[in-house]
Amino acid sequence: MIRVPEDVETPDIMVELDMLQRNVDRMAAGLRAKGLRLRPHAKTHKMPEIAELQLAAGAVGLTVATIGEAEVFAEHGATDLFIAYPLWIGPRQAKRLRRLTTGARIAIGVDSVEAAEAAGRQLGDAAGDIEILVEIDSGHHRSGVLPAAAVAVAHAAAAAGFRVGGVFTFPGHGYAPDMPEQAAREEGRALGRAAELLAAAGFDVTRVSGGSTPTAELAGTSAITEVRPGVYVFGDAQQLELGRCALEDIALTVAATVVSRHEGDDTAPRRIVLDAGSKVLGGDRPVWATGFGRLMDEPEARITALSEHHATVVWPDGSDLPALGERLRVIPNHVCVAVNLVDDVAVVSGGKVVGRWRVAARGRNS
Repeated sequence: MIRVPEDVETPDIMVELDMLQRNVDRMAAGLRAKGLRLRPHAKTHKMPEIAELQLAAGAVGLTVATIGEAEVFAEHGATDLFIAYPLWIGPRQAKRLRRLTTGARIAIGVDSVEAAEAAGRQLGDAAGDIEILVEIDSGHHRSGVLPAAAVAVAHAAAAAGFRVGGVFTFPGHGYAPDMPEQAAREEGRALGRAAELLAAAGFDVTRVSGGSTPTAELAGTSAITEVRPGVYVFGDAQQLELGRCALEDIALTVAATVVSRHEGDDTAPRRIVLDAGSKVLGGDRPVWATGFGRLMDEPEARITALSEHHATVVWPDGSDLPALGERLRVIPNHVCVAVNLVDDVAVVSGGKVVGRWRVAARGRNS
């Protein structure tokens, strides 16, 4: 069992530097071998230090979710940013996008004729400095248009003065048991069809952008040219349950202290309570998940309930119940949410804290 460093006060997020670097390098090498470009989603980590590792490993640029995230990473030297979101551009957003284009290549998403036209009106002559990717619904049924509607959106974007670079999607339905393979197939078909239609309409399609952590390593047999995974840098309990990572791939955990313990009886289960609640772990729990998180050193334990500052952990009968005051490592269900809840994280190597990284894009939700 790896011990929580003594100078870590609980609860605290810890990032294992060696595991992080290994995850970064493995994804970059795997996609490079398939001839795919990597554009990792920085909303997962929100830290310039990790973006630098990803770019140094060969990423062509970064994906972000908001203009605010783009501003943070541009301020730290990122020069190629894709805001993978169907933005609705008003005067304030247009002003911020104009400022971003002075120092970085900027692409944004749209999924309607109306959004493309509104963005063009707000940006005016600056529209020519921004690339548009049309968002495609590949089965997740959130945002995005069906492939047949992509040409109309692209024509509207071109008429508004934008450069139309291609199409993108998010195969979010791959975040479910036995679904990554199907989601990857549907992603490839939808993006391939949309790209074909745009090319037939006279557009120069240079980017066919897909991918998520569950499906990223399944890409490579379709029209996709770039992949945008995010969670892969850390791993989380959801990816463990989906079989998309192993315990030895987990680079981020929450250090927590046992503050209450109970051997259990006929009325209540055998359990401990940790000082890491929803305010540091986040409260995400998909319907298929077996708990609110996992424990790094006892994979059979399950977090069955979360309060703001309590995590109730049901402990397996075959293992000794941890002592009061013992410090354990918790794997959050959804790492993106956990990171956004803290100001900084402890960076650990060789069992020692070697630094702290600020979550620079925390709260940049607009």
